[in-house]
Amino acid sequence: MAAPLGKRKSLCARRGSGAAYEGAGSAMQARELRWETLEALRASSKGRLKYFRHSDKDEDILEGCISPLTLTSYAGWVLDRMTASSAQAAAPSSSAPGGAAPHTDPTAQESSASACEGPAKPSAAARSEAKGSSDPGVLEVNQEVLPIPPVSKMAKVEGCIQMYEEIYRMKGRLCLCFLLVDSGATLWCFWHLCILQERLRQRQEQQEQLVRAAYDMAREQLKRFDEMKELKRRQEIQELREVMEKSLKETQGQQEKLKEEHRHRAKILNLKLREAEQQRQRQEEQERLRREEGQERLRRLYSIQEELLQLNQQIDPNYKHKDLPKIDLSAYSNRGNQICGLVSGLIRTTSERGFPSQMDVANTEQALKEMRGLISRMQQEIAAAVEEKKRRDEQEKKQKQEELLKKQQAEAQTPAPAQPSGGKQQKEALSVKAREGTMKWYQQLQDAAAQCAAAFSAMSSSKDSEVRKIRMELQKAVTIPVSQISTIAGSQLRQIFDKLNNLLSGKPVQSVGETVLVTQLPQGLDFVYYKLAEKFVKQGEEEVASHRESAFPIALVISGIWEMHPRVGDLFLAHLHRVCPYSVPFYPAYKEGASMEEYQRMLGYLVQDSKMEEEDHFLKRMSGLIRLYAALIQLRWPYGNKQGTHPHGLSYGWCWLAQMLNMEPLVVVTATLLYDFLEVCGNALMKHYHVQFWKLLLLMQEEYIPRIEAITNVGQKASLTRFKQFLEESLQKKDIPLPKGFLQPSFWRS
Repeated sequence: MAAPLGKRKSLCARRGSGAAYEGAGSAMQARELRWETLEALRASSKGRLKYFRHSDKDEDILEGCISPLTLTSYAGWVLDRMTASSAQAAAPSSSAPGGAAPHTDPTAQESSASACEGPAKPSAAARSEAKGSSDPGVLEVNQEVLPIPPVSKMAKVEGCIQMYEEIYRMKGRLCLCFLLVDSGATLWCFWHLCILQERLRQRQEQQEQLVRAAYDMAREQLKRFDEMKELKRRQEIQELREVMEKSLKETQGQQEKLKEEHRHRAKILNLKLREAEQQRQRQEEQERLRREEGQERLRRLYSIQEELLQLNQQIDPNYKHKDLPKIDLSAYSNRGNQICGLVSGLIRTTSERGFPSQMDVANTEQALKEMRGLISRMQQEIAAAVEEKKRRDEQEKKQKQEELLKKQQAEAQTPAPAQPSGGKQQKEALSVKAREGTMKWYQQLQDAAAQCAAAFSAMSSSKDSEVRKIRMELQKAVTIPVSQISTIAGSQLRQIFDKLNNLLSGKPVQSVGETVLVTQLPQGLDFVYYKLAEKFVKQGEEEVASHRESAFPIALVISGIWEMHPRVGDLFLAHLHRVCPYSVPFYPAYKEGASMEEYQRMLGYLVQDSKMEEEDHFLKRMSGLIRLYAALIQLRWPYGNKQGTHPHGLSYGWCWLAQMLNMEPLVVVTATLLYDFLEVCGNALMKHYHVQFWKLLLLMQEEYIPRIEAITNVGQKASLTRFKQFLEESLQKKDIPLPKGFLQPSFWRS
């Protein structure tokens, strides 16, 4: 600083050598005071501070292009002041005379030069230090590392520095203006200002270059940063894809293992299922064979039982042969009954158990052998007795002939008046067969029923789904209303009758939500006739047998339908006679060659799986049918044609009763049916036939009941006792009350 300052002082002295030295004393004093002031300021703590004005490049690098480089608000004021001061300095120099130079004190010139050049030195030092700095992010000041402030703050500080330097220079120029008198000093100041402006322009261009370089560097760094982020993202995606592929491979491997295990287990299960199916088939085959063997043994038992019963029947006609002398076959009969009872009990036990064993078949065969032996011994004994009787009869015949010859010879010798022969007339035997006219009527009804069934046989055997559907709907339209007949209300009974009458008349009716017409099929009317008559008889077997009062509403509906559609009545009688031959009355005879099951069915028994129903159940069914028939012959539909006659009235009941009394009674059956018939229809017959009816009852009591008693065993007298009590009470009271459940006129108002 001392050398340049000395040069400036000498230059000022040389330039002001021609000036006047007036007032030199006062000027020297002022200069000395100013230099002292400057030296004091330079020695102060602020004067020792160093400002690096050319460190913008390093500061921008540290800033990282966070904000663009901007000038402070003081920059414009500084530039204006600089241009204004340069114009003012040029004005005095141009106005001064060309040869005259202002008188300037050398010391003042030195101080001015030093004041003008003094601020430029720190900038050069700062620039050299900034260039020598190796770290762009920090700035060395007095061997100390300080952080670079933000760009906006740096611009503000730079503006303050520029303003401070400009003020300092202006003070120096003012001092020079006062000191320099000549024009040479003024030109020198203008030249110095131009140099400063040129430096300022260069510095601004350098600053712009630094900003552009920093911007380009920051952009490249941002690109590198984005590339790095993209690379990391791609690496993460690649790693994630590798992890997913690895997990997918593991999952696929696990799925393959599971599939393999599933196939293995399915194979094992299929083998087990196949084995189980084979085992089931073997068991079914064994069960089928066992069932077939059991059924074969059961059929064998039934055939043995049938043969036993036939053999036992051979004993019954020969039981207590009164015409044979001194013969009693009760032992054979008892033993035969015991054998039949044992076989029946054995068959019943095996039926409950399932199928008979081989031992059961052997036991029944042994019983059959015993029965055959019993029959052969009985036949031998009977044959011997018959021979003995023939011999005795021949002897008696010879004796009678001899006596007759002797008597004739005696009469011829001594004639005498004839003596009237006396004695009781023996009772004539009753018939076991129905009258010829009755059997002819019975056969006509059966033929009519067979023809009706043959008419719709094609429809019954049809496999057409539509035909089968219509057939089922027609059958439901018949059976459901008949099943609903009851004594609840007369209006309900009339609705049922109207529904059946409309169906038989060809009108559409509703059944189970469907509209039904008999004309939907060509044989539909025959089918409905047949099924309706069959259902009426079925109701007598089941409903009337269980609830005796139900005979009257059912008989009313049958009577009304019979009047409107006579063919239904004929079919009803045909079904009734087939199920209950005693309603003819008719006792079917056993035909040679017929099986025992067929004969039992002809007698009215139900036979299922070669097993005949129990006697109590059989009597209950026959009782229900006879009660329905007895109610039918005395009732008429109240809403029908009252002028016509009953299609099957009381006259038929009177004929039935007379024919029953003209036939040999059956054990239990005859007494049961006569009691049920008279209990239901006795009151109506009494009112219609009067005295003749009472004669008929008296005949029953005196002659027919003894015949029933003669064939009834001790354990079978329940039905006979009940019938005898009924006859005795009726003959004693001369009245038969109305049957229980008889429909009164008030019923039709309900």
